[in-house]
Amino acid sequence: MPILFFISLFTLLDFVLLFSVGSQIGLLTTLLLVIVTGFVGLHLIRKEGVSTFARARQRMQAGEIPSNELLTGAALIFGGALLMAPGFLSDALGLACLLPNARQLMLKGLAWLGLKTVHKQQYQANASNQRQSQRHDQESERPDAPLEGDFISRDDASRRH
Repeated sequence: MPILFFISLFTLLDFVLLFSVGSQIGLLTTLLLVIVTGFVGLHLIRKEGVSTFARARQRMQAGEIPSNELLTGAALIFGGALLMAPGFLSDALGLACLLPNARQLMLKGLAWLGLKTVHKQQYQANASNQRQSQRHDQESERPDAPLEGDFISRDDASRRH
């Protein structure tokens, strides 16, 4: 649900900015800017996409996993889609996805957010495991608690020897 809210808010802000700028610079200039950013986006996707594909192929031939190249490819696709959308805010974010230095900063930020999420999930899992362990310890301290273990019948034991 939060991602849907963020996408809706982003789209609304993008159109508000597009119409505000369009009312200041005129309809034809606004349309020209939207079309030019689309073509620039296509050119950058082709240029960066070919070089990313070549690097991925080299790493695969060297027996390495091209993880950085896969992230770069995803950023290029996302950036290209944003440049195809009409709006100045989406164009700015799309260009940031396509320019190598800006893309690296964005990927580091996403990695930091992902790492933060992973640490939070690990903390929650550890806390849950500790609670289960404490419950298990409390149950095993009771004298009437059943013993846990494996049962091996005599037939199974004689087959092993």
